[in-house]
Amino acid sequence: MSEPIGAARLATSAAETGSASAAALRQVHAARGRKALDRAEAACRHAGIEAHDARAVPTEPAAKAANALRLSAQVLAELDRSPLDPAADARCARNAAAAAAVAAQVARDHDGATEPSAAAYRAALKASEAAMRAAGSEGMGRNEELNATADAAEADASLAAQAAGWI
Repeated sequence: MSEPIGAARLATSAAETGSASAAALRQVHAARGRKALDRAEAACRHAGIEAHDARAVPTEPAAKAANALRLSAQVLAELDRSPLDPAADARCARNAAAAAAVAAQVARDHDGATEPSAAAYRAALKASEAAMRAAGSEGMGRNEELNATADAAEADASLAAQAAGWI
């Protein structure tokens, strides 16, 4: 008789731990996504790209950057209202990092590919790749090592963007 109660307690405890873990992971992914979004906004601002440059079907680099920024901002704004899902949350952060990489490319080209802007673009690509790995099938947003690598790459990309004068 005590066995089902004990098993039920273990199942409840595991579910609570999973929810707490998913909530903690959401904070990690949301923070990384917001940092990437801040970089994307700064790079767009530096390159003279504004919200009205976004297009439904972007073909020009500025329109692609503005569109990626707009979409990432919308998704990150909705994150708190969606169910806890570390894989989906990691994909949101990945998409923001990808938007920041697109914006960094436009900012680099705007600067004439100076060394600081080229370094910021390379760092943005590394941050996007690290976020992709953290969100990918191996990590699914839950792998601590991949998440830490993505967080470190995001920090490096922010520093490089500052060095380039974008932030």
